[in-house]
Amino acid sequence: MPVKKPKTTSRMRVATTNTNRLLSDQVSLSEINIIRRELARVLDGHVPGDVVEFGCYVGTTSVFLARDLAPTSKTLYLYDSFEGLPDKTGEDASPAGEQFKTGELLATKAQLIKNLRAAGVKMPVIKKAWFSDLAPSDVPPEISFAYLDGDYYRSILDPLKLIWNNLAPGATVVVDDYANEALPGAARAVDGWLKNHQIESFRVENSLAIIHT
Repeated sequence: MPVKKPKTTSRMRVATTNTNRLLSDQVSLSEINIIRRELARVLDGHVPGDVVEFGCYVGTTSVFLARDLAPTSKTLYLYDSFEGLPDKTGEDASPAGEQFKTGELLATKAQLIKNLRAAGVKMPVIKKAWFSDLAPSDVPPEISFAYLDGDYYRSILDPLKLIWNNLAPGATVVVDDYANEALPGAARAVDGWLKNHQIESFRVENSLAIIHT
């Protein structure tokens, strides 16, 4: 059974309506609302480019992204190993995160597709791969919004390297677990990256890092 991610903020109960029902406890409804708000900012601003999500698991966030993109011409791209968590590196070490082991949080591509179909959304482009194995040709040439939920240092840094030059002016990147003491690699990857790259603004809400480029 997947391990529930400990957050630094209390979780809201899962909503009972079909529209707001969460497929897993790996993200809270309050975090979903922040992610959707940031996507709406991109859409309202007519920022060009498609939308990418790295680390989609069973599709908890993907369903909401797909619904919000339905009236647009943008394509949603999903990336996951579908083999669970990779090995940790030294940057991921934390006494609070010892429950996270190699192979945890495993979901199959078939599970994801089943959940997307049940939600009645347009099927995204789905790529099964470790993020370190992805090539520039695997991501859209122009990106308006990116959601990174890789948990570990390399699983955040690798997508940042992959997408950065493809981000359209005004694009937004949201990184999960930035404020999660159990998964310190996410913050270490973001902080290290931003030291050498210019952005418009940066802030943290709940566990999410929000980067406006």
